[in-house]
Amino acid sequence: MTHFNPRTAVITGGASGIGFAIAKDLAALGVKVMVADLPGTGLDDAARLIDGVLTQPCDVSDLDQVEALAEAAFDQLGEVHLVLNNAGQGGVRGKMWEVDPEAARKHFDVNFWGVWHGCKVFAPRLIEQQAPSAIYNTGSENSWFCAVRQTAAYIAAKHAVLGMTESLREDLPEHVHAGLIVPGWVFTPLGPEQFMKFGMPVDEYTKIVVPQLLARRRFVVSHGYNTVRIAERMDELADSYAEYAQPAEEDAKHDVQLVMEQLRKIQKEQGA
Repeated sequence: MTHFNPRTAVITGGASGIGFAIAKDLAALGVKVMVADLPGTGLDDAARLIDGVLTQPCDVSDLDQVEALAEAAFDQLGEVHLVLNNAGQGGVRGKMWEVDPEAARKHFDVNFWGVWHGCKVFAPRLIEQQAPSAIYNTGSENSWFCAVRQTAAYIAAKHAVLGMTESLREDLPEHVHAGLIVPGWVFTPLGPEQFMKFGMPVDEYTKIVVPQLLARRRFVVSHGYNTVRIAERMDELADSYAEYAQPAEEDAKHDVQLVMEQLRKIQKEQGA
């Protein structure tokens, strides 16, 4: 991916944690940033602590409020070049079958549907404006493996954000990039301080992350030990395929992309 120079950015969940730290770093680089978050002292502090920042109260679980955020952003920024669908919350805890399904649904309203709303609202606008731009969704190391036990709703939502982001990439034109931010354990207010304090300092984390955003990387990574955990899953998957699956060269006739490509070729030849 080529380097791009966003002049403006919108960050949900930008009043604390990773969102706030990225907003601060981007503003220091001369990017005009709009921070969106729930109304309150956090949003007020962001307005006070980040030079030149614009703020917008927004509950990302409410589609109408995300629409209002986009309208405010394009009205006040002119163009939007970088969107970070970053707002999220810690998940309900407990063994999966003991978790209240309604609590899990409410969690998805923020950690999954909040991201979906941001993509739904901003993607068409970014396509229309023609300028090079990027949408980044905040996933997690929990998009790839189960980092913390008994957090099924959180892990499921982060896996879903991965899948949604990958699908979004297929729908976008070349001038609009989509990528996934994959934080590992970072010291943020997402969980109890006595636990979270052992994570990577957030300012250290953003120094790793921001250059990847500006390079429009597909996956924005940080914690190298994640690869060990990812390999644990992928090695077992590879073993199952090796032992039981039909060999790839024999199974090509069942590959959806190859078949669809062949059908499109036939249709094109018939229409010629």
